Amino acid sequence: MNRAQGEQPKISVIVSTYNSEEWLRKVLWGFNCQIFKNFEVVIADDGSRPTTKELIDVMRKEVFYDIVHVWQEDDGFQKSRILNKALESCNAEYVIMTDGDCIPREDFTEVHYINKEKGYFISGGYYMLPMNISKMITQEDIQKQHCFSINWLKDKGIPKTFKNNKLTASGWISKLLNTFTPTNASWNGHNSSGWKKDILNVNGFDERMQYGGQDRELGERLFNFGIKSKQLRYSAVCVHLDHKRGYKTPESIAKNLEIRRKTRNQKRVWTHYGITK
Repeated sequence: MNRAQGEQPKISVIVSTYNSEEWLRKVLWGFNCQIFKNFEVVIADDGSRPTTKELIDVMRKEVFYDIVHVWQEDDGFQKSRILNKALESCNAEYVIMTDGDCIPREDFTEVHYINKEKGYFISGGYYMLPMNISKMITQEDIQKQHCFSINWLKDKGIPKTFKNNKLTASGWISKLLNTFTPTNASWNGHNSSGWKKDILNVNGFDERMQYGGQDRELGERLFNFGIKSKQLRYSAVCVHLDHKRGYKTPESIAKNLEIRRKTRNQKRVWTHYGITK
């Protein structure tokens, strides 16, 4: 499904990034291979250096979809704040959120689009890759979908584990695994989607929250608001490229857990620290 010139996209895909051009390039290549093409990409850039903007300018000429670049000054880890700004810049009624280190499989936008439903958000999955394979993946590997092939990954040294089902399951098997997975269908920053109006109705992300669970907290407010979730971690698939997490601190984790506890216990649907201040 292609989009006519000037037509509003059916989906806005928010991709978060920070100073990670090599990974972002691979992710944008991944979106250029999508079967469902009626979408725009909104890059939520949490203060990257100018080389990220330079990459985006180059990629705009290479890809078929529109790219909106939303940037803010570097003020430490402020992902919640930039995601709120990106959300306001989305032109579609339906929004997928993912990260600039997650390459989407060719059916990624299609699976989200087909399964969207009023009153629900979608919780997708990811397949974590080690650093050596993350670096090894080329544009051709993405175009030919090698990086989603378990045989190709095994050749590169990936061990045989149950999580490989995320890449091999299809049809009724993926539906079965989606149904019986013990993991909660939470809002995951790397792969979730929902209606823009639902996210605005709970005032977006809580900007007090830095690294650790700010995506889950948004999902918990959506639940409190009466939105249900669909588990599609074996159907909506991306591969997660490896990286360091220098911004993960015990303080930010503890602070965020406390905010989440209050959200659950007090059944909060609205944050006073979101899009509307």
